[in-house]
Amino acid sequence: MLLQRAIFSPLLSPWRGQTSARKRTLMPPRFAATLRNNSGLRDVKERTLVAVKPDGVQRRLVGQIIRRFEQRGFKLVGLKMLQVSEELLSQHYCQLTQKAFYPSLVQYMTSAPVVVMVWEGHNVVQASRVMVGPTNPSTAQAGTVRGDFSLHVSRNVVHASDSLEGAEREIQLWFQGKELLKWECWDQTITCEE
Repeated sequence: MLLQRAIFSPLLSPWRGQTSARKRTLMPPRFAATLRNNSGLRDVKERTLVAVKPDGVQRRLVGQIIRRFEQRGFKLVGLKMLQVSEELLSQHYCQLTQKAFYPSLVQYMTSAPVVVMVWEGHNVVQASRVMVGPTNPSTAQAGTVRGDFSLHVSRNVVHASDSLEGAEREIQLWFQGKELLKWECWDQTITCEE
């Protein structure tokens, strides 16, 4: 019993003394107050589409990629796994349909399931492009998704929207409105009463 107190007492001390009038959060009150006072994150609504391509799914990298976005502080608002149709790919890659490599791109993208996600957060489109790295993994820095996991330019693990307009278009292609959740994330809105 003494050992348990010695270990857990310091961990629980920030929550001691909260009154019942104050709503409890999953963090110490002083940290919640700091986030609440730095209100720059409150009304963030920028969204982007990120897709783990067939090679990423086959190599079981989905969890590691999700982890990177969560650790960066982005909020997941949509997620699904699907076998992509050629019709959806032709809409998604409409600017590439006339390229010589398009048939092999379709063959690759339909070879296994993909995992598509919508992430929300401050400057999420630009930040996710930096996190993912350049299309060609030979020029991608270590620490980026492609720098760490991609094997070849044609097997570059992940897709991320390249602009706000592109993100809006892609999100509408891959998700119906009801598939995107609106939920409160403690680090974006704090619900402690004064």
